[in-house]
Amino acid sequence: MSDASVAPGLGWPVTGGDVANGDATGEGRSGLGWPLVRKTTEPADTPPNLEREESVSTGDGAAQRTSNSVAGTASDLGDFTMSGPLADLDTPIAREAAVALMAVGRRTAPMPKPAGTRVMVVANQKGGVGKTTTTVNLAAALAVSGLRVLVIDLDPQGNASTALGIDHHAEIPSIYDVIVDETPISDVIQKVEEFDGLWCVPATIDLAGAEIELVSLVARESRMRRALDQHLATDGVAYDYVLIDCPPSLGLLTVNALVGGDEVLIPIQCEYYALEGLSQLLKNIDMVRAHLNRDLAVSTIMLTMYDGRTRLAAQVADEVRQHFGDTVLRTTIPRSVRISEAPSYGQTVMTYDAASSGALSYLEAAREIAERGANSETVQGESIHG
Repeated sequence: MSDASVAPGLGWPVTGGDVANGDATGEGRSGLGWPLVRKTTEPADTPPNLEREESVSTGDGAAQRTSNSVAGTASDLGDFTMSGPLADLDTPIAREAAVALMAVGRRTAPMPKPAGTRVMVVANQKGGVGKTTTTVNLAAALAVSGLRVLVIDLDPQGNASTALGIDHHAEIPSIYDVIVDETPISDVIQKVEEFDGLWCVPATIDLAGAEIELVSLVARESRMRRALDQHLATDGVAYDYVLIDCPPSLGLLTVNALVGGDEVLIPIQCEYYALEGLSQLLKNIDMVRAHLNRDLAVSTIMLTMYDGRTRLAAQVADEVRQHFGDTVLRTTIPRSVRISEAPSYGQTVMTYDAASSGALSYLEAAREIAERGANSETVQGESIHG
C-alpha cells in the first residue's frame, strides 16, 4: 500500500475525501487514522441483521430458529385465522402463539369413532422409515382425542414400549409369551400412564428368538390373530384402534401381524432407498391376502421425514402420490428434532412438545385416518375382528 493511500497515525486505509484535521485525505478517517462515524445506514446490498440472525446459537450450541424456519411455520398456518394482536403473523411471537393455539384446539377436538375395532399393521421391511415413531405418535394422537387405543409392540428392540414409558426388561411378561406360550393378552397388557385411553403390550429381547421357535409350532402364522380375537371377545374389552408395530423384516413376526390385522399402514421415508423395498412388501401382502387373510388391505401410506428444503423429498412424494393415489395421506410428517428427542424422555411428541410441528402433523394424520375410517364403508362394517 502506498503512502498516499495510508492515513497518518495507525495506518488506516484511505479511500478519498477530507479527514478531520486536514493532514491527509480519506473518507471517514481522523488524523490518527480511526474511523469517523458519519452515517448509520446499512449497506444497500446486505439485508439488515441477516448474517446475525442466521448465525446466533444458544448456549448449548443448538442453532436457534432462523428466518427461513419461521417462514416455514407461517406457511403451515395458511389456513389458520387469527384475530386481535395475533393477527399479524409477521412476528415470531405471534407465530409461536398461533401454533400453540392450534395445538390446544386440535387436542381438544374429538375425532370420529369407527363402527368397529380397526386393527392396523404398521409395516415396512426398510429400517429407519419411522414405523415405531408413527405407531406411538398416532396412538397418542388418537388417545388424546378421546379414542381407546391398544399398541402391540412386535419389534424385539422394544422401542415402542420405551416411547410409551413401559418397562420391557427380560422378566416382564410380553408379546413373546402371547405368541410362543399362548399367554392371554390380558395377562401382559399394561396401561400407559399419561393417557386415559391408551394401553400397550410390550416387547422384550426374548422376542428376538421367536422367529426360530415359531418354525416348529402349529399354525405359526396365525398365532397373533388367534390371541387378538380372544382378547377382543373378552367382556369389557373395547378398543377403537389396535396398532401393531412390526420389526424391519418380512419374517414370521411380520407375517403374524399381517394375518392378525385388517389394514396395513406403510410409512415411507421421503428418500429413494425407501422406495426400493416397497414392491417386495406389497408382494408379501398380496401373498398373505391370497392364502391367509383375504380381508387384508393397504389402507394408508404415510410420508415421513419430509424435508421441504430438498427437491428429492418433493420428487419422492410426487412419485408415491402418482402411483398410490388417495391411499397416501395428505398430511406429511416433517423432519423434527422434537420427534427424535421425545423417546429419550419416555414420551411421545404429543406430551413432550404438543405445539411442535411434529405433534401437529401427527394430530392431523390421525384425524385424517379417523375421518377416512368413519367415511369408509369398507372399514366400517367389515372388520375381521367384529
